[in-house]
Amino acid sequence: MNIDSIKNGFVIDHIKAGKAMEIYELLKLNELDCQIAVITNAKSKKTGKKDIIKIDKVIDIDFDALGFIDPNITVNVVKDDKIIEKRKLFLPEKIVNIARCKNPRCITSVETDLEQIFVLTDKVNNVYRCKYCEMSLK
Repeated sequence: MNIDSIKNGFVIDHIKAGKAMEIYELLKLNELDCQIAVITNAKSKKTGKKDIIKIDKVIDIDFDALGFIDPNITVNVVKDDKIIEKRKLFLPEKIVNIARCKNPRCITSVETDLEQIFVLTDKVNNVYRCKYCEMSLK
């Protein structure tokens, strides 16, 4: 398989196998007018399999959203065919408008203009809770 290198943009690497399309949708990559490569089930020495996304355009990336989906992701920033920065992600302390509260009694079910805010309450188990009703995302 031959996938061209990118000139200016991002390589989102070390994505947990099977999560690339979730990231593709979250970042709304279908709306971009540039080359995008989504590679699934690539060989990985660390995990056996991984997904990779290559974006041949400089865009605004929500690093908190990526960290929420998979904190082991690495984002390589590419400029003039060279990696100029490798950014490691982490679990964000708070996520905004990335997930929706599933509690039908939550204020966000009625007040639809309210931001969907979740706070990290358990780093070991990756548990986020709604700021308003404290319902867990899991």
